[in-house]
Amino acid sequence: MEKKTERRGLGRGLSALMADVRLDRAPGAPGDTQPRPDMMMPTDRLVPNPDQPRRHFDKGALEDLADSIRQKGVIQPLIVRPASQSGQYEIVAGERRWRAAQLARLHEVPVLVRELSDTEVLEIAIIENVQRADLSPVEEALAYRQLMDRFGHTQEKIAEALSRSRSHIANTLRLLSLPEEVQNMLGAGTLTAGHARALITVPNAVELAQKVVGRGLSVRETEDLVRKSATAKIARRRAAGRKEKDADTRAIEADLSAGLGMSVSIEHEPGGERGRMVIGYYSLDDLDLLCQALSAVTRDNRT
Repeated sequence: MEKKTERRGLGRGLSALMADVRLDRAPGAPGDTQPRPDMMMPTDRLVPNPDQPRRHFDKGALEDLADSIRQKGVIQPLIVRPASQSGQYEIVAGERRWRAAQLARLHEVPVLVRELSDTEVLEIAIIENVQRADLSPVEEALAYRQLMDRFGHTQEKIAEALSRSRSHIANTLRLLSLPEEVQNMLGAGTLTAGHARALITVPNAVELAQKVVGRGLSVRETEDLVRKSATAKIARRRAAGRKEKDADTRAIEADLSAGLGMSVSIEHEPGGERGRMVIGYYSLDDLDLLCQALSAVTRDNRT
């Protein structure tokens, strides 16, 4: 019965949960439906959400926000819920504003008090972070993954609720398939999402990422580097295959090449009796001579 109640709450959907945490519209803009705060609350009565997905708060960005708050105040109310400690309220959305308000030496901030379950609190915290422009591509991908795995939202529903394209959600999620070292470069900002997407399918992504960073390559140059790396790998495989041929096969190739005056390569399938012989001609005259020779052999076999 418990589970059913919780699922009914989530059944309101992402759009309903986002009603109070929309960050993509500036307050005062046309059509703005910014909710009025329920009250002003002392900053020392607020406590952070212990399950807050964001662990890093950029000091420079907080200082900038604090400067804005000193001039204009906290425009968008924080969303809070009653905490387990008497008289305390847990921040559901707006921890950055709370931290910046403290830097700005404000003693109280506007809040909206909501009764929310632990599950809804986590979901709203993830959504709020996704809407922030300063989220790294890896953090954004992890947030999408959490919304899908933990709450069962589809890529289509996430795209619709967050006003993003379905392809953006899918491409961002693909970044999680990169090696951890490359994800760290992406999180640190030394690689862009465009660079990282070019490296997703390559097995030596770490090596190529280090070259991209070391040489300061553009996204286009990174794509060229990936193509050249793939071509070089194929060439190495072919060279390795040629080296593995036994002495008898190489002797037959040499005899046929000398007799025909053309390059001959025999590729025998390991462990079987099948294979193929490739004859390389250098001109149309060579091709004509080869056709004549094969035709003669065919006539002899018929007689």
